Amino acid sequence: MPDYAVIALGGKQYRVQQGEQLLVDRLAHEPGATFSPTVLATGTAGGGLSDGGTVNVIVEEHLLGPKLLVFTYRAKKDSKRKRGHRSRLSRVRIDSIA
Repeated sequence: MPDYAVIALGGKQYRVQQGEQLLVDRLAHEPGATFSPTVLATGTAGGGLSDGGTVNVIVEEHLLGPKLLVFTYRAKKDSKRKRGHRSRLSRVRIDSIA
């Protein structure tokens, strides 16, 4: 039984364990949906890696990340610009690794 897995979600790779929660870029799945992402490798605590495997992921909720403010200022030019950004995220839980 693998202890952890390396999965690919949204163009990024994550090392996950069973029961762990992650904040990832917004997924197309509805909250409560279960899906299986691409599994790159699985491994045990004392052993090596093996290819493949199955990981079940549950989408818990969709949310917005913290507000990030970007302020641009040019000295002596009377030029300034203030912009904000909030990332759209999904909280997922790793249900099982097999």
